[in-house]
Amino acid sequence: MTLVMKTATTILPVDDAARARSFYTDALGLPHRGMTDDGSELFGDAGGPMLQLMPVSDGKHSEHTALSFEVTDIERTVRDMEAKGVRFQDYDLPNLRTENHICTTDSEKCAWFMDTEHNILCVHESLGTQAEYQL
Repeated sequence: MTLVMKTATTILPVDDAARARSFYTDALGLPHRGMTDDGSELFGDAGGPMLQLMPVSDGKHSEHTALSFEVTDIERTVRDMEAKGVRFQDYDLPNLRTENHICTTDSEKCAWFMDTEHNILCVHESLGTQAEYQL
């Protein structure tokens, strides 16, 4: 059997679905698709990737980047998101350093932020030198 992925759904845990819905619609501008029977909030365009915000009671969240959005102009995206109240993380580590919230590598530029539920998210811009992978 071969797995064919027509689209994918990323599921993020949230403590407060209404608060998270507001962040994802107002600050990030994602299209809201509605709520499921279990109280999850759905985002995305028909036929494209989906995001599901699933209420959790244990408050556990990932300690790494859970979702990254590809953008075409990261500097402008960061400015626009900051204007909507998004706070970006800054790093000064041996292998990870940001300037104006943006880390630049050989293949991409990245900027990290947290949603209202403490999920680590990222916006990234490909620099066109990233290797293509084939399964």
